[in-house]
Amino acid sequence: MKITDITLDRLRLELDPPFHAAWDPVPRTRFDATVVRVHTDEGITGIGSGDLMDGFDTYRHLFVGEDPLAITRHVRAIETASFHGAPYWPLEAALWDIIGKVHGRPVAELFGNAAKKLPAYASSGELKSPRERVATALKVREAGFRAMKIRIDRDRVDEGVAAVRAVREELGDDFAVMVDLNQSWRMAGDTAHAADLAATRRIVARLAELDVFWVEEPLPYADLDGFKRLRAENPGVRIAAGEMHHSVPELLRFLEEDALDVYQMDVVLAIGMLRARTLAELAHLKHRQFTPHSWTNGIGVLANLHVSAGVGGGPYFEFPYDPPGWTPERRDFMLAEPLRVDADGCLEVPDRPGLGVELDEDAIDRWRVK
Repeated sequence: MKITDITLDRLRLELDPPFHAAWDPVPRTRFDATVVRVHTDEGITGIGSGDLMDGFDTYRHLFVGEDPLAITRHVRAIETASFHGAPYWPLEAALWDIIGKVHGRPVAELFGNAAKKLPAYASSGELKSPRERVATALKVREAGFRAMKIRIDRDRVDEGVAAVRAVREELGDDFAVMVDLNQSWRMAGDTAHAADLAATRRIVARLAELDVFWVEEPLPYADLDGFKRLRAENPGVRIAAGEMHHSVPELLRFLEEDALDVYQMDVVLAIGMLRARTLAELAHLKHRQFTPHSWTNGIGVLANLHVSAGVGGGPYFEFPYDPPGWTPERRDFMLAEPLRVDADGCLEVPDRPGLGVELDEDAIDRWRVK
């Protein structure tokens, strides 16, 4: 089997009303997605998505003509190309889709087959008042979720903590609440400084009193000692990070220094599926947890799900969901059917071979950037 071509469908969904992402200072009036298709001479096509694949045309020749099943070779080639360009991990996802289809099995089975479904948490995306956040939390619980992540802005800490407290009081102790401080990385052009360690220590201490399940991305990745200090000072609060950490050696250092309770590497944005599996296994061997970031689109969600279910990630899986601003219909506009959790709040691994992606070709034609 040989790769005959790699094609990219660049899509753009107009967002009206805009989506006010907590980590982006600019309201989002559009949602871009790139669908990667790896074509083979045996008629099997692999599908991936996640990062936008900017500049990939320069590196297409590194893969066309090669055996799509030679995954270790391709991962190394993607790493070399990504060093000079952008993260091209959606290509790896498409290659795993081919591998699963060739063997007739879901990719999660090839990655270890530890779980058929994972409990999901509703991952909010916008900053909301305590009253608005409680209203959303009630909708989330009604949809089946038993856990939710709330964003807190460093310039609106009191309001954010109040929102967490309101959700805790309204939904009770049986509903898990995570908090994301969004301090580890920045959107392009966002030059604002992160909150300093002293301020972050105070925030985490306040959240500990509310029995949050974890505090995510509390510090910039460079502050390894700060992460370790937060864990030592707040033994009842898990510290989570790593979603956009592109450096495998640095992630290994975090593991060696025991800096985190929960590792969150995104397989289509950060380090790829094969490397994420390796690091997840190492985290488990150290009695730490792996639950990947999955804020892309439904194809990216599936790629992360297959790795997480394969290795037994958890205890929850991230499901981007914050109605009415962010819904499965917006997130998965290129799919035949949007992904949804079941009545128990779990996300099931598709039983189809590969990643289980089913595209809506009419939607792709409609939203393709000309």
